[in-house]
Amino acid sequence: QVQLVESGGGVVQAGESLGLSCAVSGRIFRITAMRWYRQAPGKQRELVATITSGGTTDYADSVKDRFTISRGDAKTTVYLQMNSLKPEDTAVYYCRADRNDFGTNMIYWGKGTLVTVSS
Repeated sequence: QVQLVESGGGVVQAGESLGLSCAVSGRIFRITAMRWYRQAPGKQRELVATITSGGTTDYADSVKDRFTISRGDAKTTVYLQMNSLKPEDTAVYYCRADRNDFGTNMIYWGKGTLVTVSS
């Protein structure tokens, strides 16, 4: 099992920055990728950013050049730095871990943290 706990959400004004953290614990070996998703009210959950075990990153077009995903040296924390926030970034942000368990892909989710961007 992998446990994920997000933190750092809050209320900010448009144009401001906010940083999210995801604490990763449990069977962290064989985690292949860490991802941040978000879900706005009335909308489907969408992928925001990915960092692979090799350090490769990828972003949704809507956040490219504004958001940065990174991880701590021990790979027990994943971060999402969000700059130039817009009201449309308002959502619950979820951390997700993808783990390969002897050929079976396991997915673990955190409970989310709310980000509200006011105009």
